[in-house]
Amino acid sequence: MPERAPPAARRASRHAVQVVWGFVIRLSIPGVQLFSIIQAAGWPIWPLLLASVIALALIVERFLTLKRSRVLPARLYEEALAAAQQRRATPEVVNTLEQNSPLGRVLAAGLRHVVLQPHTSRDAAKDVVEEAGRVVAHELERYLNALGTIASVAPLMGLLGTVIGMIEIFGSQGGTGASPEQLAHGISVALYNTAFGLIVAIPALIFWRYFRRRVDDYVAELEFRATSFLDAILPQRRA
Repeated sequence: MPERAPPAARRASRHAVQVVWGFVIRLSIPGVQLFSIIQAAGWPIWPLLLASVIALALIVERFLTLKRSRVLPARLYEEALAAAQQRRATPEVVNTLEQNSPLGRVLAAGLRHVVLQPHTSRDAAKDVVEEAGRVVAHELERYLNALGTIASVAPLMGLLGTVIGMIEIFGSQGGTGASPEQLAHGISVALYNTAFGLIVAIPALIFWRYFRRRVDDYVAELEFRATSFLDAILPQRRA
């Protein structure tokens, strides 16, 4: 038969579980003040709070910026193609197209090149469009590295806070020792940092992967639209 843990140790373990579970429950109840938890966790939780605010701001900003209607507006491709084929691509029309959206910037780059150099080759026009596409892709990826960094670093920050808290707990015991209940309570409070680090990291990682995939899809569609646009306005010069 395996040796059973002493009653005091079992009570300490149950107390630790109850404290951590109470922390999770309090986080899930709207309107509950978390200031006492933040105070108990100590100063290491403040960088995590800052990281959570930054991550939330980046997620909201990327959601608004990466809306399909803002990146690939409906009917913009058809309007740009009609302007090019009907020779209505005046500088004002090209500038308006460029300021419309990321798709507009890519199409405007090719259209401006063709207007300024009517006898250009398709390869030269393609180089201009690809350069504009690289700039647009870089802008679509803005802040994603920061969000990915928060997703990677937040668990480590939480673990660091827990380690610091446990060092302080054991260092404050002195030679007299402490009851298992007090020790378990101190450890459970130190674990607040780890729990909060995971709470910050998991959504940040999910949204980072989501935005990363969305940007990849947009870049692929921008490339397809740009190629189709050049094929339509330079049909006789296709390779």
